[in-house]
Amino acid sequence: MSFFPKISFQCEVEEYLTKVFRNNELVTALGTQEAENKYQSLLSRLSHPPSFTTVRVNTHLASVKHVKKLLFEEIQKQFKGLCVPVLEHPKLQDILLIPVIGPRQDLKKHPSEVIVGAQCGYAVLRGAHVYVPGIVSTSRFVKAGELVSVYSDIEGKCKRGAKEFEGAKVFLGNGISELSRSEIFSSSGPLKGLGVRMIEPVYLSPSFDNVLPSHLFLQNLPSVVVSHILNPQPGEKILDMCAAPGGKATHLATLMHDQGEVIAMDRIANKVKKIKLNAELLQLNCIKAFCYDGTKALSVEKREDEQEGPPFLPESFDRILLDAPCSGMGQRPNMAYSSTLKEVTSYQPLQRKLFTVAVKLLKPGGVLVYSTCTITLSENEEQVAWALKRFPCLQLHPQEPHIGGEGMKGAGLSLDQLKLLQRFDPAAVTLQGMDINSLQDSREDDLISLANKDCIGFFIAKFIKSKSK
Repeated sequence: MSFFPKISFQCEVEEYLTKVFRNNELVTALGTQEAENKYQSLLSRLSHPPSFTTVRVNTHLASVKHVKKLLFEEIQKQFKGLCVPVLEHPKLQDILLIPVIGPRQDLKKHPSEVIVGAQCGYAVLRGAHVYVPGIVSTSRFVKAGELVSVYSDIEGKCKRGAKEFEGAKVFLGNGISELSRSEIFSSSGPLKGLGVRMIEPVYLSPSFDNVLPSHLFLQNLPSVVVSHILNPQPGEKILDMCAAPGGKATHLATLMHDQGEVIAMDRIANKVKKIKLNAELLQLNCIKAFCYDGTKALSVEKREDEQEGPPFLPESFDRILLDAPCSGMGQRPNMAYSSTLKEVTSYQPLQRKLFTVAVKLLKPGGVLVYSTCTITLSENEEQVAWALKRFPCLQLHPQEPHIGGEGMKGAGLSLDQLKLLQRFDPAAVTLQGMDINSLQDSREDDLISLANKDCIGFFIAKFIKSKSK
């Protein structure tokens, strides 16, 4: 059951991806039809949100049980008494899972429309309300307090302030406009704040706007898995090379009981501010955030002893997380991917530069975890094959917990090597909706299994450095 159209790509990107998912290794293993079915299933799933909202509990400040109780009460308030469970994960004991109800196909559409940009639309599908900066156009006479139907301009073709729009748009649900059209498009400049309060979203997810902000961090399930795989220990020196907005850095600090040092780098100043704000909000003191280009983080000259920021001397870190900049094709929901083929293929060389620096900064015996939120071979399995050839000091290592599937064929890796990798593939489950009746009839084990599979597209590889390089 596909409620939304499959994700669309620019022609050259679509041709590129088609070759990736019909590569000889994969077709030989699965057969032509099965490989094609999996690829088409993936395209359908990418345009829909995951079946669960995942939140990480800040165990530095509160227990999971306590936060679970508070969150359950909050969700009941938001859902007006509808009993949606909050589940604990048996292998990821610092997260809570909330099932997403939908798609709801019986919602009545209203004459007054609000059109939002694609990114705003994706946030609405994951539980957000509509904020004014995300609004592109409204019907001619929209008033404050009026019932409106909200649509996403998935191709970005609606002109700001337009009074009607007949282009490609996707229905997101109904809400109450907090402002009139004239207030939304005021000549004194764009307003901030809430624009439409969603009351009947197509996918019913809780809003986390100012909900337990010091206790919860909204994070996709595979992003939580990454930090557990790195497994930082109290007192160690950890590097998070591309850390913004700080979800993984704050998780690493929490796992270390805020004892040791987490160096969090990003090359964009505003993003570094976000890391610092998140660390402050979660009351974590061992994170030191720096605005720095990770490709230049290796020092070729001796440092001053009192220098705590980058660049760093070789073999300075016990563990390194390289959650690399990537093409982001695993993010969900996404109905229209706008990047060009040139942009998609630009990430592999950048990832290799960062990886090379990471290997040199890692101590012998140290752990390097490489991850992306994309689905290509070139940024995932091909990078592993390259790294093993380029750096004889690295060995692939088993991952714990191992919740996703094995790596994808097509990069020349052995079956044993593929089993050591972790690829979260949204195509691993059949596209299905969830209503309150099916939810209440489901076993908790089955819901956890679904949450493990029906998440964003993601890739993880874990390496151990065996000797000084």
